[in-house]
Amino acid sequence: MRTQQRSPEDDERAMADLAEVRDWSLLWGPPETGLAAIRALVARVVAATGWQPWAPGDIDPASYAWGLVTPRETVMLALPDAVLPESPRGFWSAYDIAPDEVADAAELLDDHWPEQLQLARQHWGDPVFVGPGDDPRIPDEWRDRRRHLAVWLRPGAELHLYATRLIPGEANPTAGFAYSVYASEVA
Repeated sequence: MRTQQRSPEDDERAMADLAEVRDWSLLWGPPETGLAAIRALVARVVAATGWQPWAPGDIDPASYAWGLVTPRETVMLALPDAVLPESPRGFWSAYDIAPDEVADAAELLDDHWPEQLQLARQHWGDPVFVGPGDDPRIPDEWRDRRRHLAVWLRPGAELHLYATRLIPGEANPTAGFAYSVYASEVA
């Protein structure tokens, strides 16, 4: 297993960018593909956030997402129902985890989780949920992929901070932390 520790600066910028969005419901739209759908998605995101498209030019007709750049130079991938920061996302990570190293990697995730959670709290306040990824209150779609999860509610969205779940007894390519914004009816 190899590990990487880096500066939290990229995460601080991305989390601050996400904290500035007041009404996420203005970003979401139908899950359509093609030029018109991407233009509509970009127009909604620009109007609601002030972020700018990162790559003008040809749009793949099968595309349903587009990248935008914030004033802090964070690239955000916008989908019809989610926003994913393209920053390194998490100041600690591990990779090339052998099957016999899974327990060690899980322990290191547990050790670094409080730091990641504290950083998110500095930008987003107190979460409405913090717990293990296998908590039965977590929807099945998240439960199988999270070791730890914290959730913040905002108008039209849920912000998720999470640690990846490792697969015991198998080689795991990576382990670390990430955060994303998902469309929500409740907030």
